[in-house]
Amino acid sequence: MAGTSSGIVAGLTAAAVGTVGFLAYQASANVPPGLGGKPGASAPPSAVVSKAPRDRGHPGALPTGSGKGERVVYSVDDDRVWLVDDHNRVQRRFGVHPGSVDPPVGLYWVTSRSNTATGTDGAPVEHVVRFTSVDGVAIGFSAAVGAGSDTTPVKTGGIRERRADGDAMWRFATIGVPVVVIR
Repeated sequence: MAGTSSGIVAGLTAAAVGTVGFLAYQASANVPPGLGGKPGASAPPSAVVSKAPRDRGHPGALPTGSGKGERVVYSVDDDRVWLVDDHNRVQRRFGVHPGSVDPPVGLYWVTSRSNTATGTDGAPVEHVVRFTSVDGVAIGFSAAVGAGSDTTPVKTGGIRERRADGDAMWRFATIGVPVVVIR
């Protein structure tokens, strides 16, 4: 009986590994043009405008040149985020409080998410949406759920949102959604 069980387990494991390999191949074969490359890696400089033009009459408007299609747009200079649907309509926009480490301008993809975690500043956070790292510091959006340590001398990549904005980001920014970082 033990030999049969281990044979079944080995067969199921081989089938699972083969299925995952096939799905990975299928996903990589169906990547739209311009979105190829490693998730979290910067796109070619031409893909994103460094300092996207602003509408002076509407400073909260989505900057032109920030991409097309479904995406999260994050302006490092303006500390502002736009959640944009696949028809280029802004679903939500809001201000954020960045950490001490900014991501470079570029095109990224949501690579991981955590419902709850502890920020590097010691604050409990929720709805963490990560998209890159800089010098080993994870960069992502999150909402603090309690009082954290404001005096912790550590580098933080947490871009903090209000809880309602964090809820909206959590629903919108699933794994693989593009994140466009502009100045």
